[in-house]
Amino acid sequence: MDFSRYFRDYPSPDGFFGPYGGAELPPELEAAFKEINDAYQAICQSAHFINELRRIRREFQGRPTPLYHCDRLSRKLGNCQIYLKREDLNHSGAHKLNHCMGEGLLAKYMGKKRLIAETGAGQHGVALATAAAYFGLKCEIHMGEVDIAKQAPNVTRMKILGAEVVPVKIGLRTLKEAVDSAFASYAKNYRDSIYCIGSVLGPHPFPLMVRDFQFCIGEESRAQFLEMTGHLPDAVTACVGGGSNAAGSFAAYLNDPVELIGVEPLGRGSGLGEHAASMNYGTPGSMHGFRSYMLKDENGNPAPVYSIASGLDYPSVGPEHALWHDLGRVRYLTASDAEAVDAFFKLSRYEGIIPALESSHAIAYAMRWAKEHPYGSIIATCSGRGDKDIDYVVEHYGYGDEYAFRD
Repeated sequence: MDFSRYFRDYPSPDGFFGPYGGAELPPELEAAFKEINDAYQAICQSAHFINELRRIRREFQGRPTPLYHCDRLSRKLGNCQIYLKREDLNHSGAHKLNHCMGEGLLAKYMGKKRLIAETGAGQHGVALATAAAYFGLKCEIHMGEVDIAKQAPNVTRMKILGAEVVPVKIGLRTLKEAVDSAFASYAKNYRDSIYCIGSVLGPHPFPLMVRDFQFCIGEESRAQFLEMTGHLPDAVTACVGGGSNAAGSFAAYLNDPVELIGVEPLGRGSGLGEHAASMNYGTPGSMHGFRSYMLKDENGNPAPVYSIASGLDYPSVGPEHALWHDLGRVRYLTASDAEAVDAFFKLSRYEGIIPALESSHAIAYAMRWAKEHPYGSIIATCSGRGDKDIDYVVEHYGYGDEYAFRD
């Protein structure tokens, strides 16, 4: 398929990426989401808005983030060269600030007073709390009790930044329930608030908006790799939960001869409830106001999911990823908890970079790809830093001595 017109054709005006996406909303929220869409469609073409967002990225976020050559890790694995797009060096420690600053700027344009969101790993919550503090807005973050316990440092950061953290105590008490809770709060408060979805999912226009705000990842890495080497990489990989960092990593390469690989969390195995690999084990379905691939229980409802990485344990995936899957432009594979932990320690030991457990899934696949390809190059997006995960990892896996390469 020729992707030269892709961004003109997708999504459709009503928010569909082929059969996926849309906006399945209760009547009381239709006007609210239309207001968001109208505002975004106005400002995304505004030179004033674009220039202000570029200034924020340059002066506040620290963009562009570096593209880093993992020389020592690459040599341990063979002759294939691994590069990292260092979103962990983005201010607040992850790629999430890319869209949170955009959503905060949109909220100011719309005259809203409060940002409402869900979070799993806490990085979206920290990023949105950061944006709220920057723009002088109130912030309300919904987070499952299980994730609150796993991600205590990020909860502390959100509170220091002034956010109200709302514990979610229903169901599995993880990301899916946090989304439910945040939607319910937004339905009551939409007149003075904006719901800032944390990934390329939810009702239109959020899959489009978040993709656009994250596009800088791939745009930068493509230019940086060309400058460093004189050619394009052979492959680009990123982890996929909802899929925001992957959408940003892949979009700039769609019309290039570059292999694109999304890595889903296989968790503890392929059984229902042991993983969160929606693309590999799911079927089309609807939840949270959009249609995409979805993991379902025996009644067709969202299935229980699991991943060592709190930011990946969601039973669906962004609708644009579903389209890319069906078109065959992006391959979606998996990495297990064990592979992610191995990558976590190896990158820490051999490059001095402690990655988030979410990012460790992409790094695990990059290591696998390097072993399978004696020559060539692959970029893995390091979507976040691992500070938030170190207590959990040490408690369950120790300090990683057994994960060192054996000479």
